[in-house]
Amino acid sequence: MTPNAASSAPPASPATSRRSFLAATAVAGAAVAGGVPLLTACGGTDGGSRDGTTSGKDAEKILPAFVAGTVVTPDIPSKNGSAAGFTAELDLAGLKTSVPKKLGKGGEVTVMSPFWGSPPKGGNAYYTAMNDLIGVDVVWQNQDGNTYDQKLGAVLASSDVPDVVVVPGWNMTGRIPSAIISKFADLGPYLSGDAVKEYPNLAAIPTDAWRRSIFGGKLRGLPMPSSYVTNIVPFYRKDVFDKEGYEVPASADAFFALAKEITNARAKRWACLDMKWTAWNMFGVLSGDEKSLGWNVVDGKLINRVETQEYLEAIEWTRKLFAADLVHPDAKLGKSSATDPAPKFVAGEFLIYNQDISQWYGQAAAQATQNPDFRIWGMDLFGHDGGDPTLWAKNPAGIFAFVNRKAPESVVRDVLAVANVTAAPYGTKEFMLTNYGVEGTHYTLKDGVPVKTDQGNIDVLNAYVMIASPAATLAHPDLPEVARGQVEWQQRMGAFTKKSAFYGMQITEPARYTNLYNDFEQLEDDIIRGRKKIGDMQQAVSDWRSKGGDKLRDWYRKLLDDNGTAAS
Repeated sequence: MTPNAASSAPPASPATSRRSFLAATAVAGAAVAGGVPLLTACGGTDGGSRDGTTSGKDAEKILPAFVAGTVVTPDIPSKNGSAAGFTAELDLAGLKTSVPKKLGKGGEVTVMSPFWGSPPKGGNAYYTAMNDLIGVDVVWQNQDGNTYDQKLGAVLASSDVPDVVVVPGWNMTGRIPSAIISKFADLGPYLSGDAVKEYPNLAAIPTDAWRRSIFGGKLRGLPMPSSYVTNIVPFYRKDVFDKEGYEVPASADAFFALAKEITNARAKRWACLDMKWTAWNMFGVLSGDEKSLGWNVVDGKLINRVETQEYLEAIEWTRKLFAADLVHPDAKLGKSSATDPAPKFVAGEFLIYNQDISQWYGQAAAQATQNPDFRIWGMDLFGHDGGDPTLWAKNPAGIFAFVNRKAPESVVRDVLAVANVTAAPYGTKEFMLTNYGVEGTHYTLKDGVPVKTDQGNIDVLNAYVMIASPAATLAHPDLPEVARGQVEWQQRMGAFTKKSAFYGMQITEPARYTNLYNDFEQLEDDIIRGRKKIGDMQQAVSDWRSKGGDKLRDWYRKLLDDNGTAAS
């Protein structure tokens, strides 16, 4: 987590979820559940097929009851799928209590989780304080987040599985979904229906996030909720725009014209980085951060995003930016500034880029004292023709924690005790400890704002937040105008956001289709950078259909016929 930020909205950018997560490690996610067998049409119980999904009445039997939290009230309530926002000064003396008594029974719980950076030593003041508050001895088995998929596969293939395993959505490839179904517990007996009310903070997690936690017909995952509004924001240097008189574009042609006006290679200034993700939104391309989100019903026909004209148009528009040399050279060469834009964005070498919404605060906070004139802001998305955009909802949860199916009830209950604390909402004592640590050790107050100490930036980092988190929240006590800007941006974009036919479903595709999409992202980037042609994509789509895409379409059609649609 950035020193003064609080954000429970997990990042899930179309192709760089891991990278985005690093920019917003105030994110959290986990909670548990259980349920009924998979729908007969899509598979059987744990002993049968694990393909398909669970929705409709079958899901309703599994889902926890939703009970909105009343401990704190946000300054900006959620609207159109946005996060809730807090902009008032944080009253540390008046923090609320959301967990009045310890639910943990003093047991030990081992947790394997991805970790970016150097893990702190065990027994540090943060871990000690958290465990004391919860009444559970959490023992961390942190693994390198950059190679987590390798460790995850090895652990799930063994008989030595920790009590809790965190699995990000971007790691749910290959055999991982099947392993989740076979290795992890049905938590329905503890959380389904009114049972969740024993854990009020878990009961306040939105139902859509819980629905995404149904794996193999049972509620197995503790979700990290997020806003379903796209998290990819086209950021721009508002201070430079104001000074130079640049107008924020409202069409694809206007963007291109502005990019030409900005670019001056001799002065080492280019308009932007790779704008592919914004192009998806500009042209109304179906969301593709997970396979099931790449499908939708259009004019009565089930199609995949790669088959649409909008997909090709978005690629072609982005290609033209590169061909006209309006994109910073680093983006074409794949240099680090394309993934870590801050230094050259601050230096003014480019004025526009797209990334996870968390960078809005991250960049603003980093420059607040040393460069007070610097101002990063987010462009509203627009339709390529200058009209309203057509945006597609992303999944309402993308990171999950699971409990070993061999764990005794005492361990399950202790895990839920942990989750009930870490899912506490902003403005509570539990949230403050989970996200900031111990006052005086991990943070100090500066003008009424909590600021992480060096020790805080070592100890209080992507740990307990991985087990559970509250509904999506944005709060920056030191930069409340950024929190307001983020939430209001989400609300405006949410008004143009649609849900696809498969929105919110946790779908496990048949294993034979696992590698069907593997080459598309690389081919997109090759075309955009001039190494391949649009015709190569058209051929790839034709090959995709013949190698399994059409059969997969039939599979999704049956899934839709049996389960109904979530579209709206």
